[in-house]
Amino acid sequence: MSTDTPTIVLIGHGMVGQRFLEALAERGLTATHRVVVLCEEPRPAYDRVQLTSYFSGRTPGDLSVTDPAFIEAHGIDLRVGDPALAVDREARRVTARSGLVVDYDVLVLATGSYPFVPPVPNKDAEGCFVYRTIEDLLAIEEYAKNSTTGAVVGGGLLGLEAAGALKGLGLTSHIVEFAPRLMPVQVDEGGGAALLRTIEEMGLSVHTGVGTQEIVVGEGGAVTGMRLSDGSELATDLVVFSAGVRPRDQLARDCGLDVGERGGITVDEQCRTVTDPRVFAIGECALAADGRVYGLVAPGYEQAETVAATLAADESAFTGADLSTKLKLLGVDVASFGDAHGTAEDCLDVVYSDSRAGLYKKLVIGRDGTLLGGILVGDAEAYGTLKAFTGSVPPVSPESLVLPAGAGAPVQLGPSALPDDAIICSCNNVRKGTIREAVTEHRCTTVPEVKKCTKAGTTCGSCVKVLGQLVNAELEASGVEVDKGLCACFSQTREELYEIVLALRVTSFRDLLDRHGREGARGGDGCEVCKPAVGSIIASLAPTIGASTHVLDGEQAALQDTNDHFLANLQKNGSYSVVPRIPGGEIAPEKLIVIGEIARDFGLYTKITGGQRIDMFGARVEQLPLIWARLVDAGFESGHAYGKSLRTVKSCVGQTWCRYGVQDSVRMAIDLELRYRGLRSPHKLKSAVSGCQRECAEAQSKDFGVIATANGWNLYVGGNGGATPRHADLLAQDLSDAELVRLIDRFLMFYIRTADRLERTSVWLDRIPGGLDHVRDVVVHDSLGICDELEALMAAHVAHYRDEWAETINDPGKLARFVSFVNAPDTPDPVVAFVPERDQMKPDLPLLSIGLRPADDVLEGTATR
Repeated sequence: MSTDTPTIVLIGHGMVGQRFLEALAERGLTATHRVVVLCEEPRPAYDRVQLTSYFSGRTPGDLSVTDPAFIEAHGIDLRVGDPALAVDREARRVTARSGLVVDYDVLVLATGSYPFVPPVPNKDAEGCFVYRTIEDLLAIEEYAKNSTTGAVVGGGLLGLEAAGALKGLGLTSHIVEFAPRLMPVQVDEGGGAALLRTIEEMGLSVHTGVGTQEIVVGEGGAVTGMRLSDGSELATDLVVFSAGVRPRDQLARDCGLDVGERGGITVDEQCRTVTDPRVFAIGECALAADGRVYGLVAPGYEQAETVAATLAADESAFTGADLSTKLKLLGVDVASFGDAHGTAEDCLDVVYSDSRAGLYKKLVIGRDGTLLGGILVGDAEAYGTLKAFTGSVPPVSPESLVLPAGAGAPVQLGPSALPDDAIICSCNNVRKGTIREAVTEHRCTTVPEVKKCTKAGTTCGSCVKVLGQLVNAELEASGVEVDKGLCACFSQTREELYEIVLALRVTSFRDLLDRHGREGARGGDGCEVCKPAVGSIIASLAPTIGASTHVLDGEQAALQDTNDHFLANLQKNGSYSVVPRIPGGEIAPEKLIVIGEIARDFGLYTKITGGQRIDMFGARVEQLPLIWARLVDAGFESGHAYGKSLRTVKSCVGQTWCRYGVQDSVRMAIDLELRYRGLRSPHKLKSAVSGCQRECAEAQSKDFGVIATANGWNLYVGGNGGATPRHADLLAQDLSDAELVRLIDRFLMFYIRTADRLERTSVWLDRIPGGLDHVRDVVVHDSLGICDELEALMAAHVAHYRDEWAETINDPGKLARFVSFVNAPDTPDPVVAFVPERDQMKPDLPLLSIGLRPADDVLEGTATR
């Protein structure tokens, strides 16, 4: 027991432990107490929520949530790799593995949880892992280098992330879940079905409603398979157990603290153990006063704040927490909030489901209209707003909250409609009123400043978009001019820069920056935001303003993103894909043969895409001009799959072949694709033409879509079939060929003129004041008197179009950039390697991880990128 400066001992240094240290510092307790931290892992606290991002290139250092300067500034004695082995509560003493003995006045247990491994035979065999720490991931990554198939036991949050990680490591991946659906805690049957369909489309095999009976091992003791409860067997050479967690309370048991029947250190509302008033427990090891063990980080943060407040003699209590979650699993948005499963009496469900798009949205509504909870799968854009309205009656109908944009009446419902007590950041329990106070009282004027002041948006990040909207709304309400500039280099919006470039015929980025940039940016080089944005503006206006029409000419080349820089799409292992244009999806047999011969000769992976084209993957950068030359000789041209420009115009076979077709959809698709090819825009553009109302080309999911009628063509705009699907809106109907082309010309040039950078037409249509009605007035009725100018801009583009591939292969200056290493142009990148799979090839991912992670990799000293 200490006799001088009181001592706080923290056992465990995860995310919750680190938050506890920060809460101590905020209350001045680190200045009046000695603080000792015993951490079992070999590294300080890191972001376990983002653990899987390690496989996307983030290093353990990137995942750290511990600032060494903070630890040093507050005199915290942090001992990593030295866990507590024993607690003597009578003597108030902790003994660490190193032999260190520390007396305490206050002991805080933040020992977290441990992975639950089902008690099946051979669960500890070689090739079996858990998915909990960075060390676990390092071990999985190493073992996967000699494996071909992996299976994950558990289809919950971490289980799906683990399966995605195995797939990313190049393994055929399986998910085995005992419950009848994936993520049974977070989603219901409908949400599970939508999630299942999407995940299976990614190439993962899912086995629900079955358990693992035995891990099958070979003669050497290594995993060779799994025997399931339905009698089937699954061949696999790597198994990851991710079947939930259990409170890590053994240290508490050993020193006589009370634990729950199913585990967890029993604490009161101040998170003080019911056995010993000098001992506290927080996070996943604690059985809270409401009888729950919380497995999410947000409740752990609240518990950490509660203990720090209690030690500072402030009134605080932890009586329960919001279990709302928003996650991106395998690229799929999944969210649940409030009474997601509808357990309240007499509640009603409002459901929107689109199995084809992998969408499922359910709101649980009380009889009085109160929003009680909900589930979102595939599109969780409205999560922040919906969660904040939980417990109140939303100001709009429930149906309008779940219908996708374009499928119902437009809804303008944003954060400004929320009450001040609505929780915006559930991770850190930050309410809307607190965010408003940060702006009005603490003079915060940017999102980073508000994050620092309130901690909102600093954990999972799902509330950052709502946070930005609130900050801007509060600033505008206070009479403060909100900086809506493109970036730190330009105070103008993209739309304003477009008008400047067009009116003044500016053909140089440097000229635009020096004449119209912010004062501090003039004479500089610009940034990663404005360079490609301005490059796109100049490219879209090039024929009109007198600039070069090739994106690799002169200064333009330095403005391009990686893909445009090499006129091809960069892939996972540093190779590139080549996508020739196939207008309307129509291709002659001779051209098919050419593509096959090129893919064979260069060893490329081939795949037919959803855009009715053929992608060829695996080209090294120095091979690109050679491949293009053969394609151009055969009559192909660039498909612009790499650019923010027109990608494809899909088509059905139309009236030429189909007995339902009423117009020649293939001819129209070819005409449109050839007209708008190479058109640079704020974001990519996709289109389709259907020959009848059966809509086989899916035109209503495109930026501009055309559907044939008996009297001509209907034009739809603003559709999107990607991560945030939106049905396109009908702009005009029964158009002749000439009328259709004229309206598309106007629509596209008006979009290019007024959209923000990286803004799809679907988002632009919802954002632009007046929405569809305004766009129709401008494009159809010429309400602004600019249609002649829009048509002229498009005519200039059509007249000056040149194939970028053909011009590049005939220009020695441009060809010089197509090398892996500038000081060793004949040296191919050794990291770009492949292994066979299904009669083709795939990237050698283990080689990739070896080649890119070490600082002293094989490229050092031999060549320079």
